[in-house]
Amino acid sequence: MNDDHVNIADFGMDTISLAGTLPAKLAAVRGAGFSQIMLMARDLVGHAEGVEDAVRVVKSSGLRVTGFQVLRDFEGLSGHLHEYKVDVAKAMLEMCHAVGATVLLVCSSTSTHATGEPDLLARDLRKLAMLALPLGIRIAYEGLSWGRHVNEFPTAWDIVCRADMPNLGLGIDSFHAFATKTSLEDLALLDPAKIFLVQLADFMWNEIPSVEERINTARHFRVFPGEGVHSGQLAELVMRLDRLGYRGDYSFEVFNDDYQQMPLPVVAERARRCAVWLGEDVLHRSVPLPGRMRLRSV
Repeated sequence: MNDDHVNIADFGMDTISLAGTLPAKLAAVRGAGFSQIMLMARDLVGHAEGVEDAVRVVKSSGLRVTGFQVLRDFEGLSGHLHEYKVDVAKAMLEMCHAVGATVLLVCSSTSTHATGEPDLLARDLRKLAMLALPLGIRIAYEGLSWGRHVNEFPTAWDIVCRADMPNLGLGIDSFHAFATKTSLEDLALLDPAKIFLVQLADFMWNEIPSVEERINTARHFRVFPGEGVHSGQLAELVMRLDRLGYRGDYSFEVFNDDYQQMPLPVVAERARRCAVWLGEDVLHRSVPLPGRMRLRSV
């Protein structure tokens, strides 16, 4: 493990950035000095030896699971559509629990069949949180920048407050905040204890003029923090969250087709450099010194 792993303890990678098998991804992330990993449901269901063996591989990797993703288009539905999504949610909660993850990421609905009535959205998320409660799982609700009714974190925060469940909070994704040009000053409206996950990514252009391009960029052309043109905004986001009192995890949510064609250690090393930049240059953790314990500055 790298000498500076203590300085990146709050940062983790997402398997979506890496090609190859689940064991190979986990080994590359661990080898780069990370102590946590964000998993997707297909990491388990797509494992050649089955879900049970995938759970064993994850638990034996030595990596803590940052969270599990992603439940989509859950809230705001009715009738048989709602019941169908409840069944999907139960299956995802079981997998989330099996790998030891305590956070399930839920993205705001894009469905044309979903209502935009805030109290009904809150009702559905309250129901999901109640299903998660016996399993010790927290629900992180994230506003997709192309969400049909909820597409910014202040709006997602309103729904979370309406639902009023102890294990329901926010997931914040830097890509979506920058894509919608949401003011970072709105972070001051949030309760840091109700921010359950922060996902970080950059991208290579300043403007995303259409929803179609926003979706395409999000799914194919994100880059690691500090590699794109929004380094200043990313640094400001992380510093504002830190000053607010957020002490949770940061996960690199980087969908990138080019990274999928690179060797695993190369991609993981890129992520490690970004974590060191955020940890030392942005959050001003102590610089590594030979033979010294490094502590996060207060």
